[in-house]
Amino acid sequence: MLMTIRIGVQIQPQQAPDYALMRDAVLRAEEIGVDIVFNWDHFFPLYGDPDGAHFECWTMLGAWAEQTSRVELGALVTCNSYRNPELLADMARTVDHISGGRLIFGIGSGWFERDYDEYGYEFGTVGSRLNDLAAAMPRIVDRWGRLNPPPTRKLPVLIGGSGERKTLRLVAEYGDIWHSFADADAYRHKSEVLARHCADVGRDPAQIERSVAVGGRRKGSGGLLKEADAMADLGIGLLTVDAGGPDYGLSQAEALCRWRDERNG
Repeated sequence: MLMTIRIGVQIQPQQAPDYALMRDAVLRAEEIGVDIVFNWDHFFPLYGDPDGAHFECWTMLGAWAEQTSRVELGALVTCNSYRNPELLADMARTVDHISGGRLIFGIGSGWFERDYDEYGYEFGTVGSRLNDLAAAMPRIVDRWGRLNPPPTRKLPVLIGGSGERKTLRLVAEYGDIWHSFADADAYRHKSEVLARHCADVGRDPAQIERSVAVGGRRKGSGGLLKEADAMADLGIGLLTVDAGGPDYGLSQAEALCRWRDERNG
């Protein structure tokens, strides 16, 4: 079975004081043919002015669901710590319905300490946050089964991270998409670890789509496409590029869409 390449773009909700800039970027991304538009789940910028403009993730996803018609959408990724699992499940179900079944449910354990401190969440440790995510996932899935109406489809769950003992176990149990932050050499090893976890839970690792971020603000199109070829040759089917901000340039996303079309045939 041939792998289908998909292209994502991350419209980071930071440093743009006018939301219209992000709305325009999402519409342009859909127009050029990207498959998925992501934002992120933070409360403060991760680069540039640390106190610069920033907007909230899930409110924005609801707006994107209304303004688009084809592209899938989601957070890369939602922080499990910021919302009660049942509430988060309901929010995701609602955005799923608003979009007509185009939501991807991206989730991770969280890491940005300033978000926690300023919004009053307990930061804990890497281990405690992963334990919280492990406890939340069955509650989220259970709530999806209880909601009226239920989600429009089995919501695709994207889990971000590469921790071998806990994160990849969660990917094996719940993930439809695994978003890795590893380079090519590390990815091969992590993929083997994931396969072992899948064997432990009785799951075919081929059922899990592989995802990675590519490109960068200083990488030209030649380097970008060489990187994309290398990742696709490893079996990674979802490649996401950062659109930056507040200008939200989409030239790399556009180049990847053309490359995708050639690669998919």
